[in-house]
Amino acid sequence: MRYRRLISKSLIIMLISLLILGCTTPGPDTPPEENKEQEEEEKSDQDANTTASTVNDESAFKEAISEEGTWIIIPTKDLSFDEDLEVEGEFRDKDDPSNDLFRKLALYEQDQDKKITKRYTITAPKMIIRSPNTNIKGGVIKGDVYVEAEGFTLSDATIEGNLYFSNEEDKTTFQLQDGAKVTGDTKVQDNGEDNNQNNNKNEG
Repeated sequence: MRYRRLISKSLIIMLISLLILGCTTPGPDTPPEENKEQEEEEKSDQDANTTASTVNDESAFKEAISEEGTWIIIPTKDLSFDEDLEVEGEFRDKDDPSNDLFRKLALYEQDQDKKITKRYTITAPKMIIRSPNTNIKGGVIKGDVYVEAEGFTLSDATIEGNLYFSNEEDKTTFQLQDGAKVTGDTKVQDNGEDNNQNNNKNEG
């Protein structure tokens, strides 16, 4: 009897020990705390790469559209400039190197259903577009726009001024989308001289 009791007690102690070890030792699917922190940092870095450059003043806007700026620029109010603006540099859609060249000026706010709720106006004597595949969407550019790159798109937006292209090749890749319009002339102009091409107003 004593022998059986000793065996029973031994088995009970072993089972309790196994249960305790099972509760305190992380399983193979449970990453250590360091791994969790590293995963959070990596996720944060990935999110930062696709975060828009939200700007609320003229200085921040100029920096955002420069070569050192971001692929997407979102102003939070109307902005006005006394000097010309230059959209420069090559950027990829969502900052993903595997995506196509793309630049976007999102001159609007939208709700959760992606419906535009507010539009903003950028006023400047001249805006020069040198970034390939630049898309100006949802707001107003008050002033002339000069395009020196392929793939320029005006989407649900308005240019209150003239739209000039440096050559015919750039003009042929231009797109008006979703009711976008140019209130002035759309034409090819080289070194400030009109080539008398396509002087009619364009509306989409």
